[in-house]
This record gives sequence, structure tokens and C-alpha cells, in this order.
Amino acid sequence: MFINRKDAGKQLAKKLKKYQQEQGVILAVPRGGVAVGYEVANELAWPMDLMLIKKLGHPKHKEYAIGAVSLSDRMIIPHAEVPDEYIESETRLVRERLMEMRQKFMGNEPLIDVKGKTAIIVDDGIATGNTIYAAIELLRKQNPRKIIVAAPVAPQSTVSKLLTEADELVILDIPEDFLGVGRFYKDFTQVTDEEVIQDLKKMEKNN
Repeated sequence: MFINRKDAGKQLAKKLKKYQQEQGVILAVPRGGVAVGYEVANELAWPMDLMLIKKLGHPKHKEYAIGAVSLSDRMIIPHAEVPDEYIESETRLVRERLMEMRQKFMGNEPLIDVKGKTAIIVDDGIATGNTIYAAIELLRKQNPRKIIVAAPVAPQSTVSKLLTEADELVILDIPEDFLGVGRFYKDFTQVTDEEVIQDLKKMEKNN
């Protein structure tokens, strides 16, 4: 049980301390992952950026993902009944939302180049792992030296799935009974935009 995201981040940072001498970057999944990622980035003295990615929903079933979109790339699972026009249109819409989010949180700060670096994707917990799985696939195209996924908690089924794609996984708690990330925190209050911006500003000062 973690007290809050700050506590979880500090515990996670201890496990990731061994990578400190490598050249790397923390990629935090907003919003909850930013509070955790801040503690890790602060301990390792690494820069932190946002892992911005959203799923591309099926035209008839929006919750069913047919792909994922990042600011610079996308992955699509072919579906014969989904027209290319829809994919292109939805990609533009999703990317616009991601760009708005980045502008809100990061202003005009350029994306951190991960080529040749150790990239650690950090979230406050992982449930299905679908978004992280897609993030790894898209991140791989940017040629990082290594991709590590780090989180305080994730179920065994998700860990097994992510092990096939990530180079390494660092998960503090892998419970047999997983009923949601929030169950493993005493305080799992929703993170606000303002809190994300504050953590990112603190990172700028530290760097």
C-alpha cells in the first residue's frame, strides 16, 4: 500500500537508482504518472518529458482500440471495415488534442530526443497495459538505447504482456488480486492540471 503518488515515486526511484549513470529520460504518463515520474527524475537527475499517447477508437465502438496516436507517429491495427478516411480524420483530431495538452503542460518546450538513451516510461499504476504497450511500440521507432517500463503496481497478466515488448520492467507490487490501481493507494486523489504544471516547472528549475 502506497501513501500517495509521491511516496510511490520515491519507492520506485530507489529501484531505478541503478540506472543513474546512464544517459536517460523519464517519460511520464499524464496526469498521475507525472507526480510519480517527478520523484524518479529528481532522484536520477534525469530530464522528464511527457508520454503523450491516445488510442484510436473503432468508428462503431469508440472504446475498442484499433490503434494509437502520438504527437509524431501512430500505430494502426488493420480492420477491413474501417475506411482510411476515418483513420486519417481521427488521427488529426487525436493529435490536435495531444498538442493542446502538451501546450498546456509544456508550453513551447521541444520534445526530448530519446535516440541512444535509456527511456523509462513511468505511470502511477498499470491496469490493462494496452496504452503502455502501444507507447513502447511507437517509442521504439525513435531508436532509444533501452525502454524500461516502471510503475508502483500492475497485475501479473499485464506484466507478462509488457515483458514481450519492453526491455525491462520495474514493478513494485504485482498482486494476485487486482481490482484497480487506486486500491493500492491510501490517497489516490485525481491529479489536477495545475499539479502537473507545478511538477514540470520544478523539473525545469532542477535542470
